[in-house]
Amino acid sequence: MAAVRTLSLQRKQSAARIAEARRSAPVRFGSVDRGYDAAAREPLFALSPIPLWLEDYSGVKALIDGWRADGVTDIRAFLAEDLSRVAASSQAIRILAVNQKVLDLFGARDLDDLRANVGEIFRNDMLLSHLEEVAQLFEGGTEFASLAANYTLTGKRLDVQLKARILPGHEDDWSCVLLSTEDVTEREQARRRAAESEEYARGLFDHSPVSLWVEDFSAVRELIEGVRDSGVSDFRVFVDVHPEFVQRCLSEIRVIDVNRHTLELFCAPSREALTDQLDSIFRDAMEQHFKEQLIDLWNGKLFQQREVVNYSLKGDELHVHMQFSVFPGHEHDWSLVQVALTDITARKRAEAYLEFLGKHDALTKLYNRSFFIDELNRLERKRATSVTIIVADLNGLKTVNDTLGHAAGDGLLRRAGEVLQKAVARPSCAARIGGDEFVILMPMASEVEGAAMMETLENLVEINNQFYSSERLSFALGMATAQAGERLEDVVKLADERMYAAKRALYETGAVPERRQPGH
Repeated sequence: MAAVRTLSLQRKQSAARIAEARRSAPVRFGSVDRGYDAAAREPLFALSPIPLWLEDYSGVKALIDGWRADGVTDIRAFLAEDLSRVAASSQAIRILAVNQKVLDLFGARDLDDLRANVGEIFRNDMLLSHLEEVAQLFEGGTEFASLAANYTLTGKRLDVQLKARILPGHEDDWSCVLLSTEDVTEREQARRRAAESEEYARGLFDHSPVSLWVEDFSAVRELIEGVRDSGVSDFRVFVDVHPEFVQRCLSEIRVIDVNRHTLELFCAPSREALTDQLDSIFRDAMEQHFKEQLIDLWNGKLFQQREVVNYSLKGDELHVHMQFSVFPGHEHDWSLVQVALTDITARKRAEAYLEFLGKHDALTKLYNRSFFIDELNRLERKRATSVTIIVADLNGLKTVNDTLGHAAGDGLLRRAGEVLQKAVARPSCAARIGGDEFVILMPMASEVEGAAMMETLENLVEINNQFYSSERLSFALGMATAQAGERLEDVVKLADERMYAAKRALYETGAVPERRQPGH
């Protein structure tokens, strides 16, 4: 149907057609010799279970012929440019006859009532569907179809499937067109609800505050089942022996879709850029996590949660909490999998910093007293070789604090930390165990190695003093090496005693560093 059909038959023309129809011999419906009134009374028309219309499209043909003569070739663009042209075409249509189903569908008493209210039936977005009808006729068709919105006389919206055909014998003037308007409101409402539901689901996916991936793991499943079919029973041993299998599985994952937050999280400009560089995202530390994921899949665990490491396209390490789930109904092939990634990088950094603070001195960045005690106990339990311990006391810290303030003292402590970090490497470790007291634990080290460490410290202290014009850095050092059966706690005490002896000697000789004067 077209929109806003308001033209009616003139009485004189109607009478002439009716008279001619009455004079015509009864022949098959649709005959070129039969009048429209007789055709409308044909049982196939009157008793059809769907609404049928007979309409005169000769006015539409005249408009189309005129546009074609004016050089119009792209009819859709031409009509869309000015919808008044579509309205003119709609108004050029004349309703000749309808069957009872039309009257019932639109709530009209009779044909006159229908014609009088045709503007209420065909309105609003009906013009757009009529545009498509005109385009189909313009392109040479004798049939057209469209999905249109009509309205009953009570204002209820109807979705109708319109199909039309120019009846044989009227191809030259389009004066008799048969149309059907099937009520498909229920179907279209269901379709719209489905579309709205899909749009809602898509919105939830796209705008989720977590990274969402939809993936196809079917190729991964085939690889795993191939290993199982080969007789492998211990899959963990298999992937340990064949790390290339893990890489192969990782490369076989097909990404179907990702949401917007995923692009933001991984610094990807587009979905294509992301999927083209998956090897930059899933690498290094990710491989061990993925191996555990494969082992869970081997064991039938289709829902998994774990913390993993990924990488952004800028190379930044991302710590994420991963939730992996095979969609219901796809358990047999894993062809549809959802992966949700929650960014926990900030949390992991905070945890790492708290862990650092739990083991380190915030000022010097060396280990703290708590770590030193734990490490001392660990070495005591597992000691099978010699352990050398060096105790170092920072000379002159109290004087600097009293005369220059604690900020200057803190600067001196930081310099001490720099020297100790430079001198000590694993498996040895250095810790600040008091205000100005430090200790170096050297497992598997002899007295000779301990003496070499003390010499290294003294050399680094001299180098450090060359770069600072403020207070001189100086340590009093004491060393002891554990003998067989000797408790490490006693070794620490011995090293501490030797450090104090060295400190007394420094004060007795006046070698304790004095405050530097400006210009010296």
